Amino acid sequence: MRAMVIALVMALSLVFPCWADDAPKEGTQNVGQSLKQMGKDIGQAVKEGGKEVGEAVKKEATEVGQDLSKKGKNTGRQAKETGKSIGEWFKDTGKEIGEAFKQVGRDIRKLFSSE
Repeated sequence: MRAMVIALVMALSLVFPCWADDAPKEGTQNVGQSLKQMGKDIGQAVKEGGKEVGEAVKKEATEVGQDLSKKGKNTGRQAKETGKSIGEWFKDTGKEIGEAFKQVGRDIRKLFSSE
């Protein structure tokens, strides 16, 4: 008899599980929903923070690029001016050397022609 009562109680508990208390189930659902919402909120905050950081990096990179461009142009101008001045120095020096050789040639001709 005892075995039959135990078997009957077990069968009924399997057939009617709704007799169990739903409070823990609802509590875990609420905790799960809270965690899910917190995850969404954290994800949204990270996304917004990433956008702000990305915009700041883009702005800084643009400023650095423009500054480098300006400095590069200035350096190019200075190099061009330096190149011109060096070229003029070589041109003037070449003319002076040419004149000196012409004068040496005249002096040698004069030396041999006067005898």
